[in-house]
Amino acid sequence: MYKHIKRFLDIILSFIALIILLPIFIPVIILLLLTGEHEVFYRQDRVGYKNKIFRIWKFATMLKNSPNMGDGDITKRGDPRITSFGKFLRQSKINELPQLINILIGDMSFVGPRPLMKVGFDRYSDELKSKVYNVIPGLTGIGSIVFRDEELVITQSKLPPQETYRTMILPYKGALEIWYQQHRSFYTDFMILFLTAWYIVFPKSDLVNKVFPSLPKRELY
Repeated sequence: MYKHIKRFLDIILSFIALIILLPIFIPVIILLLLTGEHEVFYRQDRVGYKNKIFRIWKFATMLKNSPNMGDGDITKRGDPRITSFGKFLRQSKINELPQLINILIGDMSFVGPRPLMKVGFDRYSDELKSKVYNVIPGLTGIGSIVFRDEELVITQSKLPPQETYRTMILPYKGALEIWYQQHRSFYTDFMILFLTAWYIVFPKSDLVNKVFPSLPKRELY
């Protein structure tokens, strides 16, 4: 019942959101056409439900060839591949809004594990690979909230970015996504959506651990 109602809500709410957000989309599209490399949308293969590949929609925030530049799929704080307007889009999370299209057509949900590039997904252990995407990936998720400072963690680490991601971030992020699957409910989904908005305004808050005290403990440093 939960699965079917969630899908129904995803369709209705994503359609309504696309209409409501049109006044935001239009100026963003115009500014992207006038700045950076004049690219509006970024389409990329991501790992989705049951490990099947789909194409994700985002507003372009980085240089066209960025996956083949610098640290590849790893983004650091102040990454030079990010355009000036792209920095604002990423900080405000507006760059993620085109994924409402993915939600509408069923590739994604509002809440679920964030869909990774294949190269990032392959850094998971075999056990986590078989579990993380047993639910539909989401626009936001518990891993995204806890690791809202992911770029800073990578930047401050003494390890190379790829190694930091593989050894310090992915194991815990995988544990968070398994926690989500074990605690899936409309309450959990609603609070994850609320916390996503909360942390845009209050990024230093520790509210997530108060709302979800049973989260796996974070031991990164």
